[in-house]
Amino acid sequence: MQNKIIQLFNIKYPIIQAGMVWCSGWELASAASNAGALGLIGSGSMYPDVLSHHIKKCKQATKKPFGVNIPLLYPDIDQHIEIILKEKVKIVFTSAGNPDTWTNILKKNGVIVVHVVANVKFAKKARNSGVDALVAEGFEAGGHNGIDELTTLCLTPLIKKQINLPLIAAGGIGNGSSMLATMALGADGVQIGSRFAASIESSAHMDFKKSITEAKENSTILTLKELIPVRLIKNKFYEKVLSAYKKRASKEELKNLLGKGRAKRGMFEGDIDEGELEIGQVSAQINSVKPVKQIVNDIIKEFREIQSHIASIKM
Repeated sequence: MQNKIIQLFNIKYPIIQAGMVWCSGWELASAASNAGALGLIGSGSMYPDVLSHHIKKCKQATKKPFGVNIPLLYPDIDQHIEIILKEKVKIVFTSAGNPDTWTNILKKNGVIVVHVVANVKFAKKARNSGVDALVAEGFEAGGHNGIDELTTLCLTPLIKKQINLPLIAAGGIGNGSSMLATMALGADGVQIGSRFAASIESSAHMDFKKSITEAKENSTILTLKELIPVRLIKNKFYEKVLSAYKKRASKEELKNLLGKGRAKRGMFEGDIDEGELEIGQVSAQINSVKPVKQIVNDIIKEFREIQSHIASIKM
């Protein structure tokens, strides 16, 4: 298997393990890289010294390429960048912010930069900032999302048609068939979050992993657009959000309801009722917690089987 993403990152398979807050520590990232994908450390839930620790541990656990995901709206970004350059991390995925801010500095230091976008407008902005590749993230994805409710199957070809950069599809992808579908629409690779969140090596709390495996087709919702759009599992906390909307709560009231540390409380500490449980729609297809290596092998096996089946169809 050879394509632009494999060549860009020097990996075996065109699969990126998404850098998810509270799920993507060095154990998950190194396991994904060792399995032939590109592992990403999710720095959004880390203080600078914690990020430094995870990068060093990841270097010890894998000799394969790995990267760091940085949500640009989070605090301490300048310190995160300083650590990434000091530790000579060669791949950075940026999201949730202006790519103009750090892309040039990272690239001057030999870093491959990829930016996550949710529409064509921001894809063009990221291209103009000089990024090396793009992630087209549909609104099916978990965690913080774009305000436009563009699905991955619609967004991927729209960006592919207008921008000549290596393109990674994300959102709603958790197996080989969905990977093949997005690549048929022009993606050069895929970024997968939810399936890896429910892995043995994920740093998420076991109770959160269990809630992922129990999710149904209507268990998640994209909400809190007035703050930062986020897809999460409907639970008691979400019921409070829904009640606030019915009372026409202001942006400030919603912010107070969310408070601080809500995602950590749910995803890392396992408070399934009152925590913020960020996960994608594809969670409805996930029914077990598996080792990362098995997840990657299952995805590639199904990808090849479906690819072979489609090739055999005569029209």
